Amino acid sequence: MADKSPGHRTLPLFTRIANVTARLAGRASTFVVMCGLVVLWALAGPYFHYSDSWQLTINTGTTILTFLMVFLIQATQNRDSAAIQLKLDEIIRSLQGAHNAMLDLEELDEQDLLKMRENYLQLAERARLALQRGDTDTDVPDLAGKRRPRQGRNHDGRHPNGRSKHPGR
Repeated sequence: MADKSPGHRTLPLFTRIANVTARLAGRASTFVVMCGLVVLWALAGPYFHYSDSWQLTINTGTTILTFLMVFLIQATQNRDSAAIQLKLDEIIRSLQGAHNAMLDLEELDEQDLLKMRENYLQLAERARLALQRGDTDTDVPDLAGKRRPRQGRNHDGRHPNGRSKHPGR
């Protein structure tokens, strides 16, 4: 009997079929079975005198299977992608100092994404230059390149203001 608690619900039939099919299709045993079917088909060729019907059997079967698998696997990938995006959004939302503008980026058009990507390319370039100068790249600049005070401690255990977490060090 399925759990009917508030946080759990039964998935729709199509979603369950898509998930199970995608899981089964990705197994090594499924690949071996499919290879076995192709070998059996090839071995049956002499029995059927390599007829058009014999060839049509494999062509029709693989075409139908491929056609259906495209939609089932795409449905599964869409669901997985949406779940990953929600998890990433939650991480961004919960981190102090994170840019909340990064939430729900997958809904932006290509031009807006390219503009945002350019900001991060510039940020990465500045960080690499800082490393070449011997500076650290672990502070938290904003997207315009201005430095913001860091919350917490640097990687070496010091407060951002230079104090050690261990007095006397």
